[in-house]
Amino acid sequence: MVMKKAKEIILEKACLIGLAWKSMRKSDVEASLAELAELTVSAGGEVADTVVQSRPPDPKYYIGKGMVERLREQFADNSVNLVIFDDPLSPAQQRNLEDTLDVKVIDRSILILDIFALHARTAAAKLQVELAQLEYMLPRLTRAWSHFSRQYGGVGIGSKGPGETQLEIDRRQVRKKIAQLKKEIEKLGKQRATQRKSRQDLFKVSFVGYTNAGKSTLFNRLTRSEVSTANALFTTLDSTTRMMSSGYPEKIIFTDTVGFINKLPHQLVASFKSTLEEVSYADLLLHVVDFSDPNHAEKIEHTCRVLGEIGADKVNSLLIYNKIDRLDDLPLNNGSRDGAFYVSALEETGLDDLKGCLSEHLQIFSQKHLKF
Repeated sequence: MVMKKAKEIILEKACLIGLAWKSMRKSDVEASLAELAELTVSAGGEVADTVVQSRPPDPKYYIGKGMVERLREQFADNSVNLVIFDDPLSPAQQRNLEDTLDVKVIDRSILILDIFALHARTAAAKLQVELAQLEYMLPRLTRAWSHFSRQYGGVGIGSKGPGETQLEIDRRQVRKKIAQLKKEIEKLGKQRATQRKSRQDLFKVSFVGYTNAGKSTLFNRLTRSEVSTANALFTTLDSTTRMMSSGYPEKIIFTDTVGFINKLPHQLVASFKSTLEEVSYADLLLHVVDFSDPNHAEKIEHTCRVLGEIGADKVNSLLIYNKIDRLDDLPLNNGSRDGAFYVSALEETGLDDLKGCLSEHLQIFSQKHLKF
């Protein structure tokens, strides 16, 4: 991604910053920053530098004053024009940092909101993203935001929102817009409820998991669909549903869903509630995991926490270890082992056992829902 300023094309080069303090392990902070780097690239930026400081958050700058001065000198050569913090900044911290560093400053929440805005395709996704953005920006509608919009022209990473005019209107109007969006989203939720009612006698399978685990690729393999896939974060925002009968004893409803991520802004969880709730109405969850990711165990735990938050932790689930084609040492046998499935959705390895298990779950469901 590039940003335009004074008719120049300026590549957004970012410095990523995280804090390691209390019981936090530096390795965990570095892993989180590596994920932040992926998010930055997904938004079209380039990572120029990464900084980890071991200290508690400073109330004024989040990082220490000495680090702020060092960064200000470092950025004087324009090698960096964007700073992204891995944790939420208060409006005052963001304003203080921008005033001192003289570059655009955002946090992980703004970056994720920005990526969601980039990838929103359907009307429902766009409504939900706009609601999340406005609720995040509402307490930040100060002089700093209008200054920010004028200074950077409303373009670049962190500016995929409602735009300069929307940010400069007063809080009352923003609240009115938020209320309007909530009503529209509630209407969509009622439509989903009607659709669910019409499918209550059909076996429903939902794909869940951390972002970029390969859910959409597996969805395509099992449903013979062509949902957009990419080796990038948050390729899928909109729930996609397919009904399949070929290859199974009876019809199955498959639903692909938005991926989860660590430190997902609570505004997004709230605004996407009607979408995420679809998962809780499934009869079976396919929890897809990138088995080649060295941090896959932590991502399994995070996904389980989110499932608990949306009331889907009681739904039966199958653990699918995907992307085994990326491993140097493949599992001794593909398919089912230790209650999990080891597959490569990309190379269609190990899928027969998974399909067989789905058929078994379908038969059990059908026996329970026989109509006499």
